[in-house]
Amino acid sequence: MDTALLTIGGVEIKRGTSVNIDIELPKLYHTPTRLPLRVICGKKSGPTVFISAAIHGDELNGIEIIRRFKKLSILKKLRGTVILVPIVNVYGIMTLSRYLPDRRDLNRSFPGSERGSLASRVANIFYSEIVSQCDFGIDIHTAAIHKSNLPQIRTNLDDVFTARLALAFEAPVVLDSELREGSLRSVAKKEGTPILLYEAGEALRFDERSIRNGVRGIVNVLR
Repeated sequence: MDTALLTIGGVEIKRGTSVNIDIELPKLYHTPTRLPLRVICGKKSGPTVFISAAIHGDELNGIEIIRRFKKLSILKKLRGTVILVPIVNVYGIMTLSRYLPDRRDLNRSFPGSERGSLASRVANIFYSEIVSQCDFGIDIHTAAIHKSNLPQIRTNLDDVFTARLALAFEAPVVLDSELREGSLRSVAKKEGTPILLYEAGEALRFDERSIRNGVRGIVNVLR
């Protein structure tokens, strides 16, 4: 009998399977809320990678990038496991707001805690259930509202491994980006999980160039 490779949200994932999982989040005004994700586990062993988007609820390009990526036929040949999280800030997406309903920035709330603010609890669930189980990750963002960024990768270029992945992505721009306290990338680095941050386009808009570059870049990195 195959043993589970991962357990996320109480669901055991075995080799060669694809599973949709809804992780329970704190209720919003007594309304049940869940974090949707898809786990694709290859038949052969390899790294575990998460790809996330919409940590800010007004950043839409990443949602479409992940939607297109999960349809690619090359995933049938996957070695290892990919965890796709198209909407991390479910609350922000409901109102197309960058922030959570308590006006906190989720990407300044990591690693979070089991008790405390809504942002802190969501950060804790996302980090403990997903990020902590991965070898590396790709986190997708856009520029802030009323601004548009050229597709770019931000990471720590002093690290040989992440620098190699950043170049493999083949974005038009690669930046050596400093870490900010409470950000996902900052906390993950302390725990030994490197993350590439792909930022492209503008908030509240789908940008075809940014989306295509994102899908292609993810494939390049995984290869």
